[in-house]
Amino acid sequence: MSKVRVLVVDDALLVRKMVTDILEEDPDIEVVGVAGNGKIALNKVAQLNPDVITLDIEMPVMDGIETLKALRGNHCGIPVIMCSSITETGASSTLEALALGARDYVTKPMKKDSFAEAKAELASELIPKVRYWGSGGVLPPVAAPAVPSVHEAPVSPAPVKPCPSHPVKGVVIGVSTGGPEALDVLFAGLPGNFPVPILIVQHMPPVFTRLLAERLDSHSDLVVREACSGDEARPGTALLAPGGKHMEVEAKEGGYVVGLNENPPENSCRPAVDVLFRSAASVFGGGTLAAVLTGMGRDGLAGAREVLSAGGTVYVQDEPSSVVWGMPGAIVEAGLPATVLPLEQMAGGLVRRVGGAAHGV
Repeated sequence: MSKVRVLVVDDALLVRKMVTDILEEDPDIEVVGVAGNGKIALNKVAQLNPDVITLDIEMPVMDGIETLKALRGNHCGIPVIMCSSITETGASSTLEALALGARDYVTKPMKKDSFAEAKAELASELIPKVRYWGSGGVLPPVAAPAVPSVHEAPVSPAPVKPCPSHPVKGVVIGVSTGGPEALDVLFAGLPGNFPVPILIVQHMPPVFTRLLAERLDSHSDLVVREACSGDEARPGTALLAPGGKHMEVEAKEGGYVVGLNENPPENSCRPAVDVLFRSAASVFGGGTLAAVLTGMGRDGLAGAREVLSAGGTVYVQDEPSSVVWGMPGAIVEAGLPATVLPLEQMAGGLVRRVGGAAHGV
């Protein structure tokens, strides 16, 4: 297999060197060029024809957002991975870049005790994404339990199919790569009087999740907020797990509240979808409606099993409408009884399942 060819764009010499060194340590990746601003990068794209571009946001002459607009204006389909700082400005610009067509993002390391620690943290996030997007969206083999293909019968008995007579008590949503835009589409189709609470895990760092919640709130008839521990989960409201914290739902005084914790990551994620789904299955039981949308990895698979075992229902986004069909695909490939829907039909499906006929959907 040929190496993934990468153009590294960042105005900071130290960051350019760190990113270049990280990528060149991988035998399947080749850095074919570097650029200190977007104007230089645009000239080099035509010359070098890279498979992937890593793009800084804050640069002189031409910043990352303007560069991305120019690339897309030229109908350039090269996958772009944004490199962002975990700041208000960096998070806001990253969300804008994702809306403009950037495929993914990584966050620059916060202050670390050593350069080696910072480099290792960035490498763990950057290399898998460069490999994924540079290979045309094909995940490399991973050590994981074998699962049947969607065309084969499951090797173990599937959970009992959910009983549609169970009234839905709560909706839980798990999403990762491609999530901000997928959630935008989903929430645009949900009515403000949605009759049960909605809880969401989107794999994102701190700051990013708060700004994402604000963005969704401005685009939706629902109230969307980043969750705080002790918040009431109520109809017409969607709570988004904050970056760096797991979110669980708890029964309290005839209603439901959310709790947050910093327990160890699961599936290398915090917040993790499995944590939320597991707690929902325990609290909502057969009244759990879980939806797994676009995302890389397998987070949500174990949680979906528990939702189904409790008598709940699982919906997953279909492959054509997913940016990455990792998380939803894992559920289908495991042979779990899930309803597969295109993204544009997901809101209608959820509303119908919770009794949406009364809401005109």
